[in-house]
Amino acid sequence: MSETFKEISPQQIKENFIDLIGSKWMLITAGKIDFFNTMTASWGGAGFLWNKPVVFCFIRPERYTYQFMEENTFFSLSFFKEKYRDALKICGTHSGKNFDKLKTAKITPIEGVTKTVVFKEASMIFECKKIYFDDIKKHNILDYDIFQNYEDSGFHRMYIGEILYCGIK
Repeated sequence: MSETFKEISPQQIKENFIDLIGSKWMLITAGKIDFFNTMTASWGGAGFLWNKPVVFCFIRPERYTYQFMEENTFFSLSFFKEKYRDALKICGTHSGKNFDKLKTAKITPIEGVTKTVVFKEASMIFECKKIYFDDIKKHNILDYDIFQNYEDSGFHRMYIGEILYCGIK
């Protein structure tokens, strides 16, 4: 792992997180190297909460990755260069439940420092420990335009994770 990524402090990251997550996307991964799932996401963020560097991400209960997030203490966020856009599209449009999306996407899972899964081809990774979760609640939504995100599926669960390891290439 140390030969793949160089550890840095999350405070040293120069990228704009609104662009990084919202436009360039990320993979959310949970589980162990022998049993895990990953999904592409464009909702989330990073910051400082409870005196800890944190990330937050959102997963619908209908997604296969949801069960892995629920069953594991650690998860990762992996960020990629633009040349991996097609791989991220594959991981965001196919379920790992019945399709080998990593083989099709041609990305390589490796075990991270926290024993969760990250990807060899990523340009930056966060390994995180879940410290809080909550479900989006319909009665708390104040902007009715948001409901267009929920026509076909249930409300997302938000996970907040403490960043335990940040690695870059």
